[in-house]
Amino acid sequence: MDGPMKRIFLPLTLGVALVAQAGAALADVITLKPGHPDSYVVQKGDTLWDISAHFLNDPWRWPNLWGNNPQIANPHLIYPGDRLSLIFVDGQPRLVHKPVVRKSPEGRVQSKGDAVPAVDLALIQPYLIQNRVVDVAWFEQQPVLLGGETASRHHVAGQQVYVDGPLIVGQKVGFYTGGRIFNRDTDGETLGQEAILTATGQVVASGDVSTVMLKTSFRETKPGNRLLALDDTSLLPIYFMPKAAEVAEPTKILASGIDVREMGKLDVVYIDRGTTDGVTQGDVFAIFRDGDEVVIDKDGIPVPSADRSSYDKVLATISDSSTYQLPANYHGNLMVFKVFDNTALGLIMVNERPVRVNDRLETPKPPLLGE
Repeated sequence: MDGPMKRIFLPLTLGVALVAQAGAALADVITLKPGHPDSYVVQKGDTLWDISAHFLNDPWRWPNLWGNNPQIANPHLIYPGDRLSLIFVDGQPRLVHKPVVRKSPEGRVQSKGDAVPAVDLALIQPYLIQNRVVDVAWFEQQPVLLGGETASRHHVAGQQVYVDGPLIVGQKVGFYTGGRIFNRDTDGETLGQEAILTATGQVVASGDVSTVMLKTSFRETKPGNRLLALDDTSLLPIYFMPKAAEVAEPTKILASGIDVREMGKLDVVYIDRGTTDGVTQGDVFAIFRDGDEVVIDKDGIPVPSADRSSYDKVLATISDSSTYQLPANYHGNLMVFKVFDNTALGLIMVNERPVRVNDRLETPKPPLLGE
């Protein structure tokens, strides 16, 4: 439930409809975007999402585009300078890898640099390492930082600090400060408390008061911070395989990663469902906002909610025939990259309109035949 961060994209919808083989699910049908290229030379800084966006309106479906190609199935084999060509296999579009070979009089061989990743982990790394959502009561029971070797109230990397109670010598730990407490809007259930990492360290002595050497500092570390064990696997890059989310319960945007009113492309958000609801890393959600409720006034004129009088508001509550719920509007897509028990963190990959708290999340629909 912890780990590192990067960048991503997600579009798909128009183009030529490609009919799958008999028995294939519609969700596996992908369509090419109008004006797509026939080939693409990989650029430095590209991700598989970025590359797929040149060919697909829904780049989150990139696993389908790279299917049946063992070279591209392993992103570590794709490098800047490689040429990718679009072909068709059994009627389905596929990208194949054709390395570019350049000859020069000097015959020099140069390193291609880093391989192309599935997603840009740099964008989400701080959240993968630093953010957790934990049970409120459990968090308050964890070991507390008492003070440090210096008289300063704040402690930084390279200093020793002291924690109440015995710990495991050599254990890697993090110090956390309590953040927001999250509640689900639909039923009021408390989903957990945000735990914000202030520093990491390693236990060097254990006893009634244990000693921890601080290794890294992210923000002020001070008495009262809670100590939680760190899992080494949470600090490693994660390979994200995107897929359509399959969550039966109503799901919404719970909060923004940095507590702002509106979010956009490549912003991090919390959602109000987690592992207990079947959410997993790589889940892709479509973001929708409910349409306005329009009231027909006494003169038969449609009145939007922003312009309603007191009379119109009363009328809206007592007369179903005088109100109309407008359709929900699509606002974008997000992909889940970190999951907790009752919440999860997602990265907005595409946003056609600003995203806000309480926007609805749904399973992304496959393109209609003929789109």
